[in-house]
Amino acid sequence: MSKLPIISASQMGKILNHLGFALIRQKGSHAYFHHPDGRATVVPFHKGEDLGRGLIRAILRDIDLSLEEYARLRRKL
Repeated sequence: MSKLPIISASQMGKILNHLGFALIRQKGSHAYFHHPDGRATVVPFHKGEDLGRGLIRAILRDIDLSLEEYARLRRKL
């Protein structure tokens, strides 16, 4: 598989909203997203910076989303 595509925090927020996650609070630059089934994750919104590959993998692990699903949603949105 090729390298994991890098996206911005706002793009990750759109993916999370599409999957049914809701922004429950934000403290500083860190946004906390929660899903009704109990999954949750934190996305850092730092102006002018994209999310790193390691952070994207950690978020995908938190929300139980495969790399293939992530790639499909990224292209769709």
